[in-house]
Amino acid sequence: MRIQRFYEFATEAMAKAPDVQAVDRWDRGEEHLYGWQITLTSGARIWAGLTSVAPPGDKNDQPETPVTGEAPAESPYPELYTNGKTTPRLAAHYLAAALTNSGNTEILRAEAYGEDAQNPGFGVTFHSTGRAHCLFHHTARPGQDKGNNAFSLQGEF
Repeated sequence: MRIQRFYEFATEAMAKAPDVQAVDRWDRGEEHLYGWQITLTSGARIWAGLTSVAPPGDKNDQPETPVTGEAPAESPYPELYTNGKTTPRLAAHYLAAALTNSGNTEILRAEAYGEDAQNPGFGVTFHSTGRAHCLFHHTARPGQDKGNNAFSLQGEF
């Protein structure tokens, strides 16, 4: 799934998650990076950037040929909050579940990055072997705005 189509799809899929209040476009002013400002029901926010890796042989100047297979099995949403706050790791698992539970037959799997990842977020692997990378750039507690230092995330928000 090419980046523009995934961006539109993921915007809608994440917005349907029970603990997500809104998913808005985050325009960083760069053509190669899409992003979202995700507002949770607590009022906390995450700014996530999207990049992708095309499957071998895919050419942007040619029509896209979607590759489908079995959609990932639906699973319960993991807990997002502990004592009314979330963490980047909890949010990554939660948002990956939103894509897993979408029923999209182009998605092979969606999963949060491990604790050893340089930056928190989640990835999506498609049946085409293409991938989408969704990294958390900023977080904010309710009523706060994002900071100036990308990837300097709050432990709880």
